[in-house]
Amino acid sequence: MHICDILQSSNPTVSFEFFPPKTEDSQEQLYTTIRDLEQIEPHFVSVTYGAGGSTRELTHDLVVRLKKTTTLDPIPHLTCVGHNESDIISILERYANAGVSNILALRGDPPQNQRDYDHSSDVFAHAADLVRFIKKFRGHPDPRGFGIGVAGFPEGHPDTPNRLLEMEHLKAKIAEGSDYICTQLFFDNHDFYDFRERCTLAGIDVPIIAGIMPVTSLSSMKRMAELAGGSRFPARLLKALQRATSSPEAVREIGLHYATEQCADLLDNGVSGIHLYTLNQSTATREICQRLGLVSK
Repeated sequence: MHICDILQSSNPTVSFEFFPPKTEDSQEQLYTTIRDLEQIEPHFVSVTYGAGGSTRELTHDLVVRLKKTTTLDPIPHLTCVGHNESDIISILERYANAGVSNILALRGDPPQNQRDYDHSSDVFAHAADLVRFIKKFRGHPDPRGFGIGVAGFPEGHPDTPNRLLEMEHLKAKIAEGSDYICTQLFFDNHDFYDFRERCTLAGIDVPIIAGIMPVTSLSSMKRMAELAGGSRFPARLLKALQRATSSPEAVREIGLHYATEQCADLLDNGVSGIHLYTLNQSTATREICQRLGLVSK
């Protein structure tokens, strides 16, 4: 279903994110997760795209499998890095033929061994360029073409410390035809509300979906900070976690409780949707949805 139809018919939405598995064991684990979370009936799920397009085929295969063998509506990530126009056309054609309706367009991270990567050398130097190209694609059966999402950064883009310039970049992505914004993970809702208000001031009026990732262990918290380019963990959360460092179960419970409170507050304040980063695990995601009253099973 086109994302515009999803967002208009369901307010707020609930959605999940998966990443493509690289081993047989992790594949089986993911499909167990998918079968479990499918019962919650999320409005859509997204599938990540590795740095530098490193999981290109794995992402495609997972997206097509989700579309063909489950009731889930997959939204693949697609990045600019290392792709030319023919690459993007080929990818879009494959998704269109599989019945995929939406794309999350991102600039993307460079390959892990190329931290000095020059994005200006790419055919699509910015996510706005990719959005513009996808918008012109005419091979989709829906006359509107693909629905297009882009990323937002409530805590600020790690490569754009100038928040005014950051908002100009976001506005450019919307002007090229983006239908919604899905944010990077954050832990302080004030950051989200400030971001949403700045979007309004900038004339950005597309739905903004909040990205939430629960802390389930101290090691996962460290990974989150690395994935998001340096997340800000509120002192209230850190103090609670420090009190529980000797008990992994207590750490997990604190993380789930905090994420649930975050989501409840966002829902009470009119968020367009909640997007849960699952790390390919179902238990924490299911428990949060149960605590929010979104699932009874």
